Amino acid sequence: MRLDGVGRRYGVRGDWVLRDVHLDVPAHALLRIEGTNGCGKSTLLRLLAGIDRPSAGRITGRPRTAYVPERFPAALPFTAVGYLTHLGRVHGLRGPEADRRATEWLTRFGAAGHARTPLADLSKGTSQKVAVAQALMAEPELLVLDEAWTGLDGAARDELDRAVAERVAAGGTVVFVDHDPRRLAGAADARYRVAEGRLLAEEAAGPGGGRAAADRGPRVIIDAQGPPGSTPRPGADALPGRPDIVAGPEGTTRLTVPAFHSDALLRALLTARPPWHIRAVTAAPPEGRTGPGAHHGHDLDADPDPDPGPVPDEEGPLP
Repeated sequence: MRLDGVGRRYGVRGDWVLRDVHLDVPAHALLRIEGTNGCGKSTLLRLLAGIDRPSAGRITGRPRTAYVPERFPAALPFTAVGYLTHLGRVHGLRGPEADRRATEWLTRFGAAGHARTPLADLSKGTSQKVAVAQALMAEPELLVLDEAWTGLDGAARDELDRAVAERVAAGGTVVFVDHDPRRLAGAADARYRVAEGRLLAEEAAGPGGGRAAADRGPRVIIDAQGPPGSTPRPGADALPGRPDIVAGPEGTTRLTVPAFHSDALLRALLTARPPWHIRAVTAAPPEGRTGPGAHHGHDLDADPDPDPGPVPDEEGPLP
C-alpha cells in the first residue's frame, strides 16, 4: 500500500492533523509509529486501516486489512464468541470455520471461559482480548494495531507478540502504535514518528530492516521428532523465521531460528496436522556452535506443550 501526499483535517476550515504524508507499506514487514499524545498517530492508523478517508492526497493498493482500535466499543448486542463468529463471516469465513477460529483465539488469549458472556458484561481486559481476536482470526494481509496491548494481562501481551511474529512470518504486514518503547524492540523493519502533522522516518529500514537485526540477535535451537521421512526441506522458506535445518541427535531434526521467531515456529510444529513432537528447546551457543554437546536445554516430553493451544495426538510431516 502507498500513501502519496496524504493529509487529514476535520472540517473545511479545521486545522490539519496530518499533512503531506508519504509512506510505502511493503508486504512482510513490521512498522512502528511513534509520537506524543494527540500528534495524529491514531488518525494515521485509521487512514491505513480504511476506517477514515484522507482530506488530501491518495492511498493506493489497499490489501485485506484488520484493525484493533484504541477503544473497543463493548456495548454491542453479542456474546464474545457470537461477535467473533459474526466478524468472521463478515471477513468471508463460513460459519463452522468462523466459530472454530473464534474459539481458538479466545483460548489463545485465555478468554475461553467468557465465550458466552455478553460483551457489555466483560471486563476491560477481556474486552480487549476480544478486540484483538477479531482482527487476528481473519489472517489479514495488513494488521493495524492502535495500543492493542493496553489492558491485556502479561500472558495475553506475550501471546499478542507471538501473533504479530506469526503474521509477519506468514508474509503479512503489521503497523502498530504502543506506549511501551520496549514493545517488539529491535524487531521493527522501520520506525516513524508523527510530529507537527508530518510523518518522519525515525529509523529507515536497511536490507531486511529490523528483522535483519533481530535475525542477527539471539537464536534458539529446536530439536523436533517426526515420523520417518518427514524431515522438512533445507531452507524451509514456508516456516516462520526460515530456520536452518540439519539432522539432530537420535533421529531428530534440529531447527535453528532467530529468537524473535521461535514461538511462531514452535506453534507451526506443534499445530501441524499431524504434529511434530518437541524434544528440546535451547538457546543457541555463540558463534553458531550447534553440534552435540554445544548446548544445554530441557526435554519437552514431560511437558510437550509450551501453551500452543489444542494439539492432536498423531505424528506426521510438516505441511
